[in-house]
Amino acid sequence: MEILYEDDRLWLCVKPVGLSSEENGERPSVPLYLKQQGAVYVGTVHRLDVVTGGVMVYAKDPASAAALSAAFAEGKADKEYLAVIEGKPEKTSDTLTDQLFHDRRSGKSFAVSRPRKGAKEAILDYTLLETVETPKGFRSLLRIRLHTGRTHQIRAQFASRKLPLCGDGRYGGRDNACSPALWCHSLSVANVKGISLPPDQYPWNLFSGISAL
Repeated sequence: MEILYEDDRLWLCVKPVGLSSEENGERPSVPLYLKQQGAVYVGTVHRLDVVTGGVMVYAKDPASAAALSAAFAEGKADKEYLAVIEGKPEKTSDTLTDQLFHDRRSGKSFAVSRPRKGAKEAILDYTLLETVETPKGFRSLLRIRLHTGRTHQIRAQFASRKLPLCGDGRYGGRDNACSPALWCHSLSVANVKGISLPPDQYPWNLFSGISAL
């Protein structure tokens, strides 16, 4: 696992797809990896889905964990994602606003059209970076900034517009040649910043401009 930055407060690292972002017994996770490298304390202050990779921050002590958690809660952490969707959005950039309901029984989030107990506002901005045509249809590379941090927010909001993430069969994606194409590209928090590009494999390798990001 790549460590982008480290000081006496925190690590900025790149979580691989398939690795849990929080410790769960002896199952492979980022905190377990860091402890195997000699860390005494690893504070998890935000999360990425197991199927999502990219930049994450972890605290080295309880005080740093509290400060970082507060930064995320107060909107002082800036996260930018890259995603590949099936299809092509109508606009080259837009703000998406929905009421999302997370169904704990199914483990999925849904955009709802009417007020519902437990539904929460979800807001994101996206910019279309590139669209390519493949034998399976159009694939579009997006840069996304979150204004809220709802469960499966990016996956659910685009799926509700019939633009599921490439590889995301759980949310209606029909292309099963990859895991859900979502990557935390950059993270700025506590005066440090980490940037990472997704792996050079399908569907990311469809786009000629991704290496220049």
